[in-house]
This record gives sequence, C-alpha cells and structure tokens, in this order.
Amino acid sequence: MPIPYGYKIEKGKAVIDEVQAEQVRMIYKGYLSGLAYVAAAEAAGLKLLHPGVKKMLQNKRYLGDKYYPAIIDQETFDRAEAERIKRQRRLGRVFADKPVEECKPATKFTMPKAGKIFIDPFKQAEYIYSLIESEVEG
Repeated sequence: MPIPYGYKIEKGKAVIDEVQAEQVRMIYKGYLSGLAYVAAAEAAGLKLLHPGVKKMLQNKRYLGDKYYPAIIDQETFDRAEAERIKRQRRLGRVFADKPVEECKPATKFTMPKAGKIFIDPFKQAEYIYSLIESEVEG
C-alpha cells in the first residue's frame, strides 16, 4: 500500500513531511475557498488530475490514526466533504442507487438427443453445449 502524500517513513514509522503536508492543507484551503479540484492542487503547487485530488480530499488518513499523524483537523475534513456533496448536487451528479434485481438461477435444463456430427472433440462439445436450453422456474 503506498504511503499517502504528505507523509514519509522514518525508522519504520510514518511521520509528516512538512513541505508536502502544507501542500495538502493548501489543497483543502483552496477547495474550501471555491476552487475546483485541479485548480486547488495547482494553487498548492501540485499537478494532479481531478480523481487524484478528490481521493486526497476524501482520505481519512489525513485525520490521523494509529499509524499516521494528523495533517488536517476533523472540522476541515467535514467541511470539504460537505462542500463536495453540495457541488455534486448543484451539478446534478448525485444519483440514486439503482434497485438490485433478483437473479434467479436456471433450475431446469433440457437438451435434445445429440448425435456425433464433428470429428474434432472440441467442436463436438461446442455443438452439444449449444443444444442445452435452460429455464428459470418460479
């Protein structure tokens, strides 16, 4: 698993890379000030694509855990997430979950009598399998 941007490993422990961590904070600050993902990254001095910045803004490791020290606080993270959802709604990019259709497995198989048509056993098997008809009962 790659180390998130803003950290480095020293003596087997994750520590904050202050230069990169400041860029992470600047991305959050820029995004919360109204910049788009890529523009916020560029303002922080990074050349990232839209998905990379989004992933960075949603990375809970920046809040700190038992391995990674915190780079941002919970309030900043929550505000960025609320802003992301607000922008998605405004752009019409919030989609309802599609209903899951129940998949019923085939329960009845029929096959007419098959004669030997091909010399090649693979072609013969393909032919025999093509004769199988399945039905779903229920």
